[in-house]
Amino acid sequence: MNRLVLHIFHADDASLDTGSHVAMRAHQVAASRGVLVEVYIFGPAEERLLDSGATAFNATVDSLIAAGVPVITCLNTAKGLGAAEAFAARGIQMEYARDAFVRYAAESGTVVSF
Repeated sequence: MNRLVLHIFHADDASLDTGSHVAMRAHQVAASRGVLVEVYIFGPAEERLLDSGATAFNATVDSLIAAGVPVITCLNTAKGLGAAEAFAARGIQMEYARDAFVRYAAESGTVVSF
């Protein structure tokens, strides 16, 4: 099965909301086309997971998790933010960015960044 990774890095509202919305829309058709969707949130965007003002982004992330889409953040960044436990409780998975991106290359995944 092919993998589509929506990589959300930028912390501006347009990138956060568009990236998470595209992930949800792609998930709606992915299985019928033999594609697995995954979301990797990294860098400045990872901090916005802790921002109560980023309501649309956080609501979509929670919907993705509820729909069974793997949402992953960088373990190192999560630890640095003191957020690893909060992320895990929310259903957000964690993996070092170096490992995730090498895994995507090894799996011939397609990564689209926002």
